Amino acid sequence: MVQTYGVARENNADVDGNSGGADESRALLGSGGVEVAKPDGHATIGSCISNLSNTIMGTGMLTFPMAMASSGLLPGVLTCVFSGGVAAFGLYLLSLCATKTKYRHASFHAVSQLTFPKAAVFFDAAIAIKCFGVSISYLIIIKGLMPNVVESLYHVLTSPDVNPPAWMLHGGNWISIFMLLLVPLCFLRTLHSLRHTSYVALFAVAYLLTIVIKCYFWPIKNMPAPGKIRLIHFTPSFVSTFPVQVFAYTCAQNLFPIYNEIYSNTQKRMNIVIGGSIGAATLTYEVVAVIGYLTFGSKVGANIIAMYPSTSLFIAFGQLAIVILVLFSYPLQVHPCRNCLDKVFHPDHSVPHRVKPVANADDEEEEEEEDGAEDDHAHAEMSTLKHSVLTTVIIISGFIIAYLVDDLRLVLSFVGSTGSTTISFILPGLFYWKLTRNDPSVRMTNLVVHLPCGVIHPPSAAQPH
Repeated sequence: MVQTYGVARENNADVDGNSGGADESRALLGSGGVEVAKPDGHATIGSCISNLSNTIMGTGMLTFPMAMASSGLLPGVLTCVFSGGVAAFGLYLLSLCATKTKYRHASFHAVSQLTFPKAAVFFDAAIAIKCFGVSISYLIIIKGLMPNVVESLYHVLTSPDVNPPAWMLHGGNWISIFMLLLVPLCFLRTLHSLRHTSYVALFAVAYLLTIVIKCYFWPIKNMPAPGKIRLIHFTPSFVSTFPVQVFAYTCAQNLFPIYNEIYSNTQKRMNIVIGGSIGAATLTYEVVAVIGYLTFGSKVGANIIAMYPSTSLFIAFGQLAIVILVLFSYPLQVHPCRNCLDKVFHPDHSVPHRVKPVANADDEEEEEEEDGAEDDHAHAEMSTLKHSVLTTVIIISGFIIAYLVDDLRLVLSFVGSTGSTTISFILPGLFYWKLTRNDPSVRMTNLVVHLPCGVIHPPSAAQPH
């Protein structure tokens, strides 16, 4: 019997009234076989949107006002929307590719085995390097921000003439302290388990938006005078700031885990997750970029929060919000890094399911039972020992590098030139083209994408493989 393993049922009805994935069997009409209901995911749409949004929105949004200053108000608005649209389309193509893999075992490695098997290990290595580099950059950002945050809070709460203790101004001490909180989070197996930290991180984003909006309409004391504001004004720095907008939407590394974990992973529900997360990020970036640029004009710097005078608790807590945002984004990079390293070191353990010819009804029943027994979330394939070892290696090596390295640009340039470009802009289109190039029922011109509402109609029903 030919099956399309990645496609969930089109409706959201429970199987035999069990929303958590029933284990009971039900009779097949017209045959004597028994079909075992496959386990469903447990993640809600809300938790998936929050985790994907937290993956997207990081400190990159603080540079959007400067990117707008390099091109002018109108081009800045358009390039932000364009970057979000490109990212959403790439995620949509990856979600279509996920339906071609074994049931809830979607990953870059699984799709690579169906498209470019010999290059699968290299794709996973690029993604692992990208996620590892980004996780290091988060620790370096915390290392650089916390002394400033402590100094601001100390002066506001005590006296401007009193300096905090020396140990509190050492960034390495702070990342050592925060690792005590991050280590347990990094050992969690599912993204759904990180939903609460994502909620806190998104609250930090909302606080940053409040600062930007409040300081424009109701300026605080000692605000610097704004520079010139132009509708259209391209400068040479636009070449370097435009990629910042593009890469600020990078989140493809967590699309497949979300597809595996979400309850009833129909294309409609995945479109809601993609549209909701990209739409929220685009709206946030636009507000920060437009209002930040209107506040400071051509004088805006690379970090919008650093432009505000940190002479009040309101702004000091805003700096702390950045630390919280970066802090709770760290486990979202460790999770895909660990999964990709697992595929790099043991690629034979993740060979996608191939449909075998069925000789008779008994063989068909036996094959279905084996499939049902093997189906589970992709992360469950990793043993506890391997999970612990890989997580420990990622955390310790990342901590050592972040403790010794202070140059954030070195890390980001390395990451941007390897994994970010590959997984965000090359692999989605390449995978989709390879999977559908011999399928006459699929045409790229038939794709109908509705943004930002997140409703994207697939060109046709998924084809058996």
